Amino acid sequence: MQREEMQRELPGLLPFWRELSAEEQTALRDSARLLRFRKSERIARAEEQCLGTLVVLKGQIRAYMVSDEGREITLYRLYERELCVMSASCLLEGISFDLMMDAVTDTEALLLPVQAMNPILRQNPRMERHLTRLVNERFSEVMWMMRQILFFSADRRVAVFLWDELAKGRTELLYYTHDEIARLIGSAREVVSRMLKYFAMEGIVELGRGSIRIVDREKLRGYL
Repeated sequence: MQREEMQRELPGLLPFWRELSAEEQTALRDSARLLRFRKSERIARAEEQCLGTLVVLKGQIRAYMVSDEGREITLYRLYERELCVMSASCLLEGISFDLMMDAVTDTEALLLPVQAMNPILRQNPRMERHLTRLVNERFSEVMWMMRQILFFSADRRVAVFLWDELAKGRTELLYYTHDEIARLIGSAREVVSRMLKYFAMEGIVELGRGSIRIVDREKLRGYL
């Protein structure tokens, strides 16, 4: 996507666009930047910098935390046309996060820098309400992920991941390694490999090099 096309797309990408004055809209258009990230590239570490508001144009981003032992726990993922306000948490008073963000696939994203967003937030309470609502929605996703980690069995967590990917991509062929799935669901690679091999023995999936084909949806549904 070129810069001119990106600027034209802004009204449809930002849910709070209609709440902005003409001057505020112009300020965001002029400041918007197009960013490109390679697969697995670091996008942000919240404690080191406050980027601004990110909108995924193409690809996928994951936000995660890292324990003292180095274990990664994915909190949520962002897909095309989804907006990340966690990358701009410094804009919202009383809200702070210590999370990392990586590109799951080759990704293009639109960035609205803090320098452009901050003066608008100070003058426009309706925009702040929109961003706060988006933060609340994201926290709901985080709570769902934590519930899976704390209370779901390993087979159910892997099954939920496969089912969600099946629904999003609408294809039975998923391109993920066992290590990537482990990072995305906050598990160990050995556990994921064991469950996928079990699902393969049950005729639910077929395993390839860096790919998984779902061959029996109904059996997979039984593990949800």
